[in-house]
Amino acid sequence: MLSSREEVLKLTDKLVNIESVVNTVGEIDIANSLYHLLDSLPYFQKNHSHLVKSRTEDDEIERYNVLAFVKGTKVKSNKTVILMGHIDTVGIEDYSHLKDKACFPKELMNALSCENLPDLVHEHLDSGEWYFGRGVLDMKSGVASHLYLLKYYSEHPEELVGNLVLLAECDEEDSSHGVLSALKDLKRWKEEHQFDYQALINSDFVAPRFEGDEKRYIYKGTVGKLLPSFFITGSETHAGSCFEGVDPNYIAAELTRQISYNPDLCDESLGETPVPPVSLKLTDLKPTYTIQTALSSYVYFNFFIHSWSPQDVLIKLKDQAEIAFNNALKNLKERHRKYCERSGMSYSDLPWKTRVLIYEDMQKLLVEQYGEQFIQHMNKFKAKLLLDKTLDTRMFAARVVEEEWNWMKDKSPAIILFYSSLYSPRIELTGKTEREQNLLDALDHAIEVVQPYYPYPIVTRNYFPYVCDMSCVALSDDEEGIRAVSENNPSWGTKHYVNYQAIREINVPTINIGPYGYDAHNRYERMEKHYSTEIVPNITNEVICRLLGMDSKQTIKHIDDKKAKR
Repeated sequence: MLSSREEVLKLTDKLVNIESVVNTVGEIDIANSLYHLLDSLPYFQKNHSHLVKSRTEDDEIERYNVLAFVKGTKVKSNKTVILMGHIDTVGIEDYSHLKDKACFPKELMNALSCENLPDLVHEHLDSGEWYFGRGVLDMKSGVASHLYLLKYYSEHPEELVGNLVLLAECDEEDSSHGVLSALKDLKRWKEEHQFDYQALINSDFVAPRFEGDEKRYIYKGTVGKLLPSFFITGSETHAGSCFEGVDPNYIAAELTRQISYNPDLCDESLGETPVPPVSLKLTDLKPTYTIQTALSSYVYFNFFIHSWSPQDVLIKLKDQAEIAFNNALKNLKERHRKYCERSGMSYSDLPWKTRVLIYEDMQKLLVEQYGEQFIQHMNKFKAKLLLDKTLDTRMFAARVVEEEWNWMKDKSPAIILFYSSLYSPRIELTGKTEREQNLLDALDHAIEVVQPYYPYPIVTRNYFPYVCDMSCVALSDDEEGIRAVSENNPSWGTKHYVNYQAIREINVPTINIGPYGYDAHNRYERMEKHYSTEIVPNITNEVICRLLGMDSKQTIKHIDDKKAKR
């Protein structure tokens, strides 16, 4: 086994000590620190062009990726493995009075020892086998594992067949500007150095799937994520005459009841089932208080997919929206009837009908009706809207739909369905290509070699259950699936754009071998030292060796001998 524990812990500390919260200057700080760390190594001092700090593109925030590669000299080969990990973190506000210690694991653990902790957290802290702090799990210990391997092969390129690339990317926790921008660098190196990308190994964190789960998971693909969004229009009325209109919040509530937590919307594939969709925002668009009902509401949902395409999801959710609209109107009419009976009012049927539109269909209708006049107006509207930096892509999209709705001749209540944020494509690794099968074989071999050194079962699953940047290095969708995203995102080409063709050009098989722990994005974030600093780099190294045609046993022996001399 590689004697990696102490060095990976040391590298983890170096990274964690830099507060690199996403969308802050900390992302610049950690990129600078990592760049200088690598630049200090003899290999990169001799090979300056093998190390770059690359600024993100089409990004409102200044931040950088760090990329480096080592060329092996043992046998000339173009085969290349990419090691990827993100260097940003979520915020530290959840640490409250311990915020100043959140990025200093030893100080934090000393302070936590004086706190009243949950039993399991207390047990882990007392054991000395767990490391606490913001980013130790998600995912700086994973990056440290990659750095450890890159550093070794930079010192011994004569043992490396082919090439090893490191991509330490920013902005994973928000909009993936980092990895999407890095695609150009990976493509450039592919062309300049004839790199033949065999696989990408990500190092995002893994965690128990349920209470009492002792398995350590390696993921062969990743869940996809969409943000289906609904602009809901009603018919405004005075609250004292509520049945004379339709409250869009009432429809939105029924839509949320229909979609949130609905197991019928779980995309089961390869024997695995993601969690159902859940609402991430529900609001009306009234700017201030009035006694009138709202004119429109807005709701969007997290939606995980394994095999469905974005087009599939639009079709399924249009059906769900129609069910919700029908139910809302049915209940509204029944309540109106009961109210009339109680109040002595004369009863008459309410005029409202179910109406659900997919965004691209509404837009096509408007272009047919108004032509260039509508197109030019919306181009100017979007350009002006871009000046409002308080709007994220989701609210930007809502405002675009709201403006386009104003052009509709038929303004009877409706639901408009669209996408309002980044689509993170799903990835399946099934062995359908030679490279996929090679990666699967290498992973199986690596687990077989390393498992005897670890007491808990190391097992594989098909889909990483959280959103991660693996989605941005390979593409399972066809052109129709991507078209459904671009044609149904109102901010596409202005506030939001993804070059999915660039992903398709890299399209490298990918797996996730990451640190193990608990409570990522929580004040008790922690990683298990043994697995994260020893097992992870060993499995990763075995996969690299198998893919590049190296004798891992010789490499491990050399590393162990070198450590013994120290």
